[in-house]
Amino acid sequence: MPKVSEEHLEARRAQILDAAARCFARQGFHGTSMQDIFQEAGLSAGAVYRYFPGKAEIVKAISVTKREVIAGYLTDLAEAPELPPLAEIVRGFADLIQKTFAADGQLALVPQAWAAASHDPEIHGPVSVMLTAIRQSWIDIARRLQAEGQLAKEADPEHVGRTLFCLLPGFIVQNTILDDFPADVLVSGLVGLRAPAPD
Repeated sequence: MPKVSEEHLEARRAQILDAAARCFARQGFHGTSMQDIFQEAGLSAGAVYRYFPGKAEIVKAISVTKREVIAGYLTDLAEAPELPPLAEIVRGFADLIQKTFAADGQLALVPQAWAAASHDPEIHGPVSVMLTAIRQSWIDIARRLQAEGQLAKEADPEHVGRTLFCLLPGFIVQNTILDDFPADVLVSGLVGLRAPAPD
């Protein structure tokens, strides 16, 4: 297939996903119909169905796209020659989350996906894969932090990684529902949790 055709197909696919994400952010997964997506994308039903046979496949594709961005950031850190301090890692992560989901209120997609995954088997699979990959990356980072002396020797890096993973839902919920949790507050709170030095 000529390169220009491949680029055209990829651009059309991205057009559909962006339109669907805007609809989901406004109306929720279950409140959005395929007709809504056709209209938002400015495409015919046949043009959309050529890429995605249904709404579940669109949700899966969005999950994969976002997972690749977020997990890629954490994986690059885990494999870096030297890790920055944990506070810098968390700040970069928070900034990435906001940037990745910045358009059209798309941060609200994340808790919607979690809710849908709890009862919809088709959505559960890709969302579970996404969260498992991100959690594993935090565990890998915790192991690196311990190896480099940034984490206590007696700490269990898997437990630390799983706990760091908890920052993701808390940060997103406070930004989508309470709308008052900037990255600076997250980093400041993390630093404030450090145990005081012994007298």
